[in-house]
Amino acid sequence: MVWKPNVTVAAIVERDGKFLLVEEEAGGMTVLNQPAGHLEHNESLLSAVARETLEETAWRFQPEHLIGVYRWQRSANPVTYIRFCFSGTVTDHDPQRSLDQGIIQAVWLTANEIEQEAARHRSPQVQKCLDDYLAGQRYPLDLITDL
Repeated sequence: MVWKPNVTVAAIVERDGKFLLVEEEAGGMTVLNQPAGHLEHNESLLSAVARETLEETAWRFQPEHLIGVYRWQRSANPVTYIRFCFSGTVTDHDPQRSLDQGIIQAVWLTANEIEQEAARHRSPQVQKCLDDYLAGQRYPLDLITDL
């Protein structure tokens, strides 16, 4: 058997002291996550994070920085996730757009509210990405190269 991690992307969006998250159904529970999802075949990481943010929140996302790269393995199964987390801004919002299956709604929460909801985080990556963003961690997008 060949081991292969799941590559995912996530967006940190801050506006007026609040952060864009999604409330979604996962594993029979309602959880909170940054707009996030899987990298698709022949897709760049930057395109993936813009697409996932639009599909899950109906907001157009423009990545500006890489916050970090995170490896997480679920304790309940052998699946490993490699998350590329980006920060940036959102522009156009289309409230009529249907959200991805499983997404209940997009929500804007303060950092304190997000921390208070830790029991509902989809993974420990949610808080770690936010903490790194709040600590000022930012890397230029030119660290990422598509060949």
